[in-house]
Amino acid sequence: MMTTQTCDKGTADMGTAKAKMAQELSEAPLAIFRQEQVLSEPLADLARRLQKHTPNVVVTCARGSSGHAAAFAKHLIERYLGIPVSPAAPSIASIYGGGLHLKDQLVLSISQSGRSDDLLAITESAKRSGALTVAVTNAEDSPLANMSDVVLPICAGPELSVAATKTFIATVGALARLTARWAGNAVLEEAIERLPERLGAAAGLDWSAAVPVLAEADSLVTIGRGSTLAIAREAALKLKETCNLHAEAFSGAEFMHGPVSLVETRYPILMFTPNDAAAPGMRQLAADLRRMGTALFVAEPGGASPARLPVLPPDQPETDAICLIQSFYAMAVQLAERLDIDVDRPRHLSKVTSTL
Repeated sequence: MMTTQTCDKGTADMGTAKAKMAQELSEAPLAIFRQEQVLSEPLADLARRLQKHTPNVVVTCARGSSGHAAAFAKHLIERYLGIPVSPAAPSIASIYGGGLHLKDQLVLSISQSGRSDDLLAITESAKRSGALTVAVTNAEDSPLANMSDVVLPICAGPELSVAATKTFIATVGALARLTARWAGNAVLEEAIERLPERLGAAAGLDWSAAVPVLAEADSLVTIGRGSTLAIAREAALKLKETCNLHAEAFSGAEFMHGPVSLVETRYPILMFTPNDAAAPGMRQLAADLRRMGTALFVAEPGGASPARLPVLPPDQPETDAICLIQSFYAMAVQLAERLDIDVDRPRHLSKVTSTL
């Protein structure tokens, strides 16, 4: 296992009356900042290995918010390296006792706790088959970290709220760093350096215009594309976890293939517009949805409007997308408060989920 510098775990203030989720999302910039030093050496070593022996495919293993981070990695790696990325079905190893032929391929196992049994099973199977296994985790002493060839700590420190916020942001930040270093993409690396400050600013943006409408909804849709598809999926999960609202995520392209039939005035849509070549298509979709009469809220640059959620000035598409979820998290705390839900105690959930 490749050794790394240990992240400073920091301390959590247990005496504050502020929601832990709100406190922890405010700590996300520090996690990204810590990564600069901690991940520098292991990422350089890993990038050299990958550049010398380039895999034909990257396989990801993840669940929940980590699964959405894996979807973000899929976009990053396919866009900037041209290597196909596919999620593994952990049950192939954990339930059916099988394995995948992954000799000389890259396997990214992404887990906050590094303790989910099914992810451990598929990672162990992949390693036996000859894959290069990389653990992206917040727990450097976990079983996942101990069995993997390389460990990339996300440096998020303790997260006490059940709903992951800073760990998601720290994970996608680490995966963006991996992609930038592997691809030799200086533009992305420089944007990541600016990310801590921009995350702080993103948390302060006012998305409260959406709160009254979402609070009255029984069900809603989130939409993204390209760099923001994983963000839309993470937002939908957080609406379920923290606000007890049914939300379903779609790509802007997928939504027109059937789900558009759901559109009506009482079915809100939250759209995350990317800051790249996918933006014009998303803006056209937004115009079509408005003509259909939906309650549409769009996170995008532009003038003040009740239906437009403010975003930071454009910088770099993938880091801009990360800032969008930070703004959303802050709004989700407000929405939970309006619904009189304890955002730190989601129904039926625990911090570490064990699945077979």
